[in-house]
Parts: sequence; C-alpha cells; structure tokens
Amino acid sequence: MKREELKKLNLTDEQIDKVMSLHGADVENSKSKIDELNKTNESLQSQIAERDKDLKSLKKQAGDNEELTNQFKDLQSKYKQDTENLSKELQQTKLNSAVDSALGKAKVRNTKAAKALLNMDDIQINDKGELEGLDNQINSLQKSDGYLFDQGSKEPYQPQGGDGNTDPDPVAIMTNIFKGDR
Repeated sequence: MKREELKKLNLTDEQIDKVMSLHGADVENSKSKIDELNKTNESLQSQIAERDKDLKSLKKQAGDNEELTNQFKDLQSKYKQDTENLSKELQQTKLNSAVDSALGKAKVRNTKAAKALLNMDDIQINDKGELEGLDNQINSLQKSDGYLFDQGSKEPYQPQGGDGNTDPDPVAIMTNIFKGDR
C-alpha cells in the first residue's frame, strides 16, 4: 500500500497517515507471526536432524549385539513417535496462523475471543493450503456476534438535547411558570 494510491482515492493527508499507521501495525504483526513460525520450524528441523544422527551413530555401535539392537529399535520407535508429534505440532501452528490471518482479513476486533467461539475441529488446511470450514463459521459469527467485527465507521451517538441547542431547559421553564416568572 502506497501513499500515492491513497491520494488517488481523494483521502486527506491526515486520513492517509491513519491508514498507513494501521497498515504498518498489521504488517508488523504479520512479520512477528512469520518470524515465530520460522523459529519453530528451524527448531523442529534441527531436532529431527539431531535424532537421525543419534540413530545412525547407535546403529554403527550396535553391530550384532542383541541388547544394543533392542535399544536401537526402542529409540527408533520413540524417535518416530516424536517426529510424528512434531509434525502434528507444526501442522497445528500453521493452522492457527492461517486462522489468525483469516480472522484479521474478516476485521475481527479480538481474534482470541473469536477463536474461542469457533469449532477448530471443523477447520482444516487442504492440499492447496486453503482453509476449509472457516468461512461458514465466520459468517455465522458475524450474524450472531457482530460486535466482534469492525463494521466501519458509524455516526456517533448524539442524545436529544445534546447537540448544543441553546433552547431553555424545560424543567427551568416549568419552574418559572409556577413561580410566576415567565
């Protein structure tokens, strides 16, 4: 998003500054989430590489020794389970990140509150990397809990008599009538 594009939309400099600051905050939020995912991914990849190295080392040491072979098999199954768990954790992290991003695009005011109302079991990432089962839930939330979503700007509430009208107070008028002052 560039300032020139916003100027073409006939926005004032003040409006452009506000839009750019909001956009900048969104970009920084996305960058932090990407950094977090990258660090998690690097950590998981290094753990898997370390385990593979341990398995190869143990296999070389084991040779024909039956006890070491059994130990090797136990470690192999443990590492396989750990790898599956790490893969599931990585998949869950990707899903959560994608859901957070989709909620941001839907202009949710509080993603944590909105996620608490979603049925995460029905949301999945397909082979194309797209979320399935989220759009219907977001539409349903917009109808049932619209306050969670930014609906754009609305006219501010102005109570009657609070518009700066200088008409005398009706209570004061009635008091003056009963006093005999008009």
